[in-house]
Amino acid sequence: MTLDPITLSVIQSGLQQVCDEMDLSFSRAAFSPVIAEANDRSDGIYSAEDGSLIAQGSQGLPVFVGTMQYSTRTLIEWIADGRAIAPKPGDIYIVNDPYLGGTHLMDVRFAMPVWRDGKIFCWLSNTGHWPDTGGAVPGGFSASATAVEQEGLRLPPVRLFKEGKLDPEIYGIICSNIRVADQRIGDVKAQAAALYVGESRLTRLLDRYGDDTVRAAIAELRVRAAEQMRAGIREIAPGTYAATAYVDSDGVVNEPLEIRLTITATGEKLIFDFAGSSAPCAGPMNSVLATTLSSVYLAMRHIFPDVPISAGAFEPLEILRPTGTFLDAQYPRPVSGCAAEVSQRIAEAVFAALVEALPERVTASPAGSSGNFALGGSVPEEGRNFVMYQISGGGYGGWSGGDGISNGCSTIGISKAPPVEIMEQAYPVLYHRYALREGSGGAGRHRGGFGLDYEVELRKGTARASFVMDHGRFGPQGALGGRDGMVNHVTVTRGGESFTPEHLSKAQDIPLSAGDRVRVGTPGGGGYGDPFTRPPELVAEDVRLGRYSADEARALFGVALDAGFAPDAVATAALRAARRF
Repeated sequence: MTLDPITLSVIQSGLQQVCDEMDLSFSRAAFSPVIAEANDRSDGIYSAEDGSLIAQGSQGLPVFVGTMQYSTRTLIEWIADGRAIAPKPGDIYIVNDPYLGGTHLMDVRFAMPVWRDGKIFCWLSNTGHWPDTGGAVPGGFSASATAVEQEGLRLPPVRLFKEGKLDPEIYGIICSNIRVADQRIGDVKAQAAALYVGESRLTRLLDRYGDDTVRAAIAELRVRAAEQMRAGIREIAPGTYAATAYVDSDGVVNEPLEIRLTITATGEKLIFDFAGSSAPCAGPMNSVLATTLSSVYLAMRHIFPDVPISAGAFEPLEILRPTGTFLDAQYPRPVSGCAAEVSQRIAEAVFAALVEALPERVTASPAGSSGNFALGGSVPEEGRNFVMYQISGGGYGGWSGGDGISNGCSTIGISKAPPVEIMEQAYPVLYHRYALREGSGGAGRHRGGFGLDYEVELRKGTARASFVMDHGRFGPQGALGGRDGMVNHVTVTRGGESFTPEHLSKAQDIPLSAGDRVRVGTPGGGGYGDPFTRPPELVAEDVRLGRYSADEARALFGVALDAGFAPDAVATAALRAARRF
């Protein structure tokens, strides 16, 4: 079937709109701030044959583009060989097993078939980050876990909704293994409702254009996405490009992990080889294969953002399986840090490898940490328990056209920190500080963006704090002569005494009492280009705004300010005061 360009474009937009409406429905109905406010979720449409990606919401986390594809494919295979019960209309499966195409246990997936004339036309799937799925510590981010069972409840594909009704037995098993279980019903119903909204909107699109026409459009869009990615790849001179990125530690052994990447460009495809990367690690910084693959996909999406999201975009990307490394985790390796942290180190390696080949497209490294901070405890006088999960932004890397964004979302998605007011209302905490971490961006012709500086106090009750972050030992990499961004820094003040965790930005089960505080300074982005080529007037403006001191301006950028220069002077005076020495 040959489609005219207008019909093809309308169907493409219609599929995208279905996913966007699922995303919005999910967030607006969810109870947990991490979903309702931070948007740590994603929705998509997947093929009935092999689970390959058809479309994903523009407001969803990019890291899920690959993982939901693989988890849906696994579900289809399980149904085919009898390991999962075949679906009926209205059935919704739940799965969070990392080794079946997932991420970490807190990313819980729902999947539902869309039926047409008694046959499955496609699958709708979504992922939501649940604040807790059990395990050793509240929030699931066990920095010292040595087996996946310590991280929480692991679910194979099972039908949570049967013909549209929640199965109370399956739901009861889940609730018996997680904390603050009474709050999960809101997220569960929101996640299911998003799929039902998607089914309704997709049915309307199919009724309007016909199943065969939409099916033909999906096939054509996949072919075009592959060709658009190949067109981007042709911008890369044939050859081999290499880079190394580092994970601070695995949370158990206090030594760095290496991600060694070699990219071979052939003109028509890119071959990604992680041979030589560190072996599987003892702690939770292992990455399952689906997350490793998805990390490469999302990195290429950052570089070529105009390529539509579909399985076709992945076809010119050949990723050699990193067997024997921590990037191909096998059961029972712990994996809580794979989606939020290791995935961003993989993307950083891709950026660092390709920045010289594509200097106009690739940025210096961004902050690259989701800043996972979980706080779980109880308030006896109020008779309640709580689990708080905090994510935070950081600086983006400088790029050919300007400085990096400050306090941007993580590399892997659009998730943002929930508003302070929402967190203080939902949990017994008080934020004493929430500001830019000025000066944290790496120096460069175009400096890195600044990270975030926040401090939170437990107001009442008792709690246990856990962190699974990264970039505490090595800052985000600068590019083309730019300096690295400032490292992540965590300070815990307990009983009036302050300390930094042994693993810098990883720790678990730190007991806190009312009045104790946690302060986090997230990384700034890497600088782009030689700092000594930054225009003096821009350096002076940064000093005027208090981002750097006059001494830092001289040391980092080689710019001297006149003795009479005052940081609060008007901008025009600041420009006159700057000169290169």
